[in-house]
Amino acid sequence: MAAALPAAGTAEAGASRYCDEAPAPDAANKGRMLRLAAIVKTELDASGAGVALVSRSGLDLGRFGLRYSHAGLSLKASPDTPWAVRQLYFACDERRPRLYDQGLAAFLLGMQSPSLGYISVLLLPPAAAAAVAQAALDKRVALQLLAADYSANAYPYSQRYQNCNQWVAELLASAWGGGEPSRAAAQAWLREQGYEPTVFEGSRPLFWLSHFVPWVHRDGHPEEDLQAGRYRVSMPASLEAFVQRREPDTLRLEICHDERRVVVRRGGASFSEGCVPEAGDAVFDLD
Repeated sequence: MAAALPAAGTAEAGASRYCDEAPAPDAANKGRMLRLAAIVKTELDASGAGVALVSRSGLDLGRFGLRYSHAGLSLKASPDTPWAVRQLYFACDERRPRLYDQGLAAFLLGMQSPSLGYISVLLLPPAAAAAVAQAALDKRVALQLLAADYSANAYPYSQRYQNCNQWVAELLASAWGGGEPSRAAAQAWLREQGYEPTVFEGSRPLFWLSHFVPWVHRDGHPEEDLQAGRYRVSMPASLEAFVQRREPDTLRLEICHDERRVVVRRGGASFSEGCVPEAGDAVFDLD
């Protein structure tokens, strides 16, 4: 269940990440996701952390060399449930972005495939984590960084639009940069700190979609990028690279599942394709 943060006197809930209804998972797949969520929560509890940057596989971005499409902040002290994920979603019925607290199991149900999925977890050092948790749990700060308009391919240094990962980037900037929270200040700080968005080269399909799909836009991007067929967008990969460069003591967990098992990798290289354990990985049965 996703709970919307109140903004401008309203409280909306339940908007899907996509504007076409996804089929409900069958009982077996739902059971696997609940088991997976329990394993992830156990890892989070054991870490001693209060907040984690979590990313999940979702949209198929393999042609761009990307595994993860959607990121949020999992908060132990969430007002919803422990380790619920505070994140930005596009509310399809309203055609605008909203912030939601979503239980970890529901967050994982949004993965691309119930038979194979990946989760990335960044556990920040204590001081950095405390600042992020304080900012994320402050509704005034969280909502002040929320844009009025959504674009899946939003340019990170424009205030015209925002996507789900860009809200996380600006929340991190506000937490670590200090000062009164605003999108302009957050973007200025990110630029000063050398934040590098993910580059989509040769993105002609996105250019075509921008004429027909209400959450893909061309405006807001630099003209030279548009002429080159290039979009620069905040994605989980760019968030993780920035966090790990700024906070080198950050611990990364990567978790994958197939229909039979969950594999947890604490540090080390990312999984190759397929959920195949290597020496040192923890393996859990999904049955």
